[in-house]
Amino acid sequence: MSTNDTSSGAEETETWSELAIGLYERLTGRGAEITYEFDEMRIDVPDRIGEDADHAEWRLDGTVKIRARERDPDQ
Repeated sequence: MSTNDTSSGAEETETWSELAIGLYERLTGRGAEITYEFDEMRIDVPDRIGEDADHAEWRLDGTVKIRARERDPDQ
């Protein structure tokens, strides 16, 4: 995953993961909070690698909040 330099010196984001990483990096240390809301999301989690793996179903219905803040260097 790469970024391209534009003529202004800014980097151009090419993927959703780059966008998320860049946003998180800019917000970290600024008291940022990222909130994800799920409505009946289902995830099949395999118990091992391989096509014959059994799966557990995880269900998410609600809110997950991730908070980022700068640490006090004295603590």
